[in-house]
Amino acid sequence: MKHWKADLKWLALGLSEKLAKYLWLPFKTIPSRTPDLYSKITISKNAPIEMRDGVRLYADIYKPVIDEPFPVILIRLPYGKEEAGSAMVPEGKFWAQKGYICVIQDVRGKYRSQGEWSPFIHEIEDGYDSIDQIAKQPWCNGNIGMTGKSYCGYTCWAAAVSGHPSLKCIAPGVTATDVYNTWIYNNGAFCLGSMGKWGIGWNSGKSVNKYRLNTDHLPVMELDEASELPCSYYKEWLNHPTRDSYWDTINLDQHYSKIKIPVLNIGGWYDLFLKGALNDWKGVATQSNDPYARLNQWIMLGPYDHSQTTETTGRIGRLSIGKKHKGEWYDTLQHFFDYWLQRMENGFDQTERIKLFTINDNDWRYESQWPVSGVRMTKYYLHSQGGANRIHSVGVLSPDMPGEEPCDVYFYDPKNPVGITRETDLWQRAKTMKNRRTLEKKSDVLLYKSLPLKNDMEITGPLQMTLYASSSVSDTDFTAALVDIFPNGYVLMLQEGIIRVAFRVSDRKRTLIKPGRLYKYVIDLGATSYNIKKGHKIGVEISSSNFDRYDRNLNTAVGFGASADMVRATQKIYHSHIHPSHITLPIAPR
Repeated sequence: MKHWKADLKWLALGLSEKLAKYLWLPFKTIPSRTPDLYSKITISKNAPIEMRDGVRLYADIYKPVIDEPFPVILIRLPYGKEEAGSAMVPEGKFWAQKGYICVIQDVRGKYRSQGEWSPFIHEIEDGYDSIDQIAKQPWCNGNIGMTGKSYCGYTCWAAAVSGHPSLKCIAPGVTATDVYNTWIYNNGAFCLGSMGKWGIGWNSGKSVNKYRLNTDHLPVMELDEASELPCSYYKEWLNHPTRDSYWDTINLDQHYSKIKIPVLNIGGWYDLFLKGALNDWKGVATQSNDPYARLNQWIMLGPYDHSQTTETTGRIGRLSIGKKHKGEWYDTLQHFFDYWLQRMENGFDQTERIKLFTINDNDWRYESQWPVSGVRMTKYYLHSQGGANRIHSVGVLSPDMPGEEPCDVYFYDPKNPVGITRETDLWQRAKTMKNRRTLEKKSDVLLYKSLPLKNDMEITGPLQMTLYASSSVSDTDFTAALVDIFPNGYVLMLQEGIIRVAFRVSDRKRTLIKPGRLYKYVIDLGATSYNIKKGHKIGVEISSSNFDRYDRNLNTAVGFGASADMVRATQKIYHSHIHPSHITLPIAPR
């Protein structure tokens, strides 16, 4: 028997939406703040779900107290079903009260589940088997969706790749399917401060005290043992610094053609995996073999870092971003699931496929294409008379082509790297963002800045740094950061990037450079939607390290991670008519 009060609530909501459409109110502005339909729920603890190899994975099941089948939302995670940090108890209750059965499962080898914990390895098969068993339960109506953030988002993608017919849609957040070049490495540099720490820490069973892991330790290969937390897969990651067959088994981006369901990707401008959200959204929308799936791909990009700290702080560094972003993550998520799993006519299918939060406008907007319509990809060139390292002088950033200008020279010493990110929590970057002005004392950081802007300048789209440079060594790094320089001197980072020069040609093979020879490097800085205010300056920082977000390049070109030897490098940045180093900014019409 159906719950007649719940039916009345659904009917009232449906009528209100039809009325809004009749009055010409666009559906895309209607929030999905539907009422709680079921105040009473039950929780079944540690229900076993058997995999094809006999291993049992255990799940907590949150149900409305109604004896009828419901759509299911499945969350698979390595962080514990009841651990405070995972926040799964309130999430399970949230979905059950909205008219879903929520199944929250410990992945293989974590907490109550059996088997051996080996990140990424079993998630396609285990995802399929879990969905298969859930779909056979009398309380499941055959419609299953998945959601989750970070690793839980990866398990969503893995299940989608498995192709189980009962999986109707997924909504992964702050994640990526390319494990190699988003999670573990970035353009050849090892993501030490994020995944290095994560891998070692979670191998012990639970998260460990971050101060136990000394990222200064060399060789990097021995960091786990030096922390008394030996980790076999950490060493595997370091033993495979190029994209090879090891990564091909767990990189899911090569399976976009297999995705046949609607997807809502959620990313954050300050999330470490931002490019994953963009690549995955575009990848399925262009490469899926299913026209239905290509059409039904959405992406939502907010002011989030990996931990969504802006939900509570309302700021990025010292910059206030208002309140319109708060609660939007779960409102959009519910709107998506209500349409695809509940089959509720709430207009979600009529919304534009791209939803953006523009920082400093502090509001959401909808777009139909990426980069957004009307954007002008504009080059801002580096200029100086040499020595743009803040101690001697400051470089200039302008849309004017450079003439014959001397190059800038700095010395990169791995013993003293740029360490501004070691003072921040990389998972909570928006909350812990440092004032970049503190880098003024670093002689190995070059700064180029524009004149004060006469009008607001909105930058929305992909960011790219083109650098003409030489080095005295055969392998080194170059980094770039785009910053907003406030009139009071405060400096806020918009985005940053890195390239390990041996990976400039391909990430499948290291190609060393010849010392002293000039090369062209293209550095991916990700993307943003940010309105730089009138009176502010645009700034670009160039250096050769970003520690400990990434490992230090020791400049020796010796086997990766196995040496503690290091040498100092002389770096030259060129900006002339022949070698015009520049940043490409996607300037949007205002």
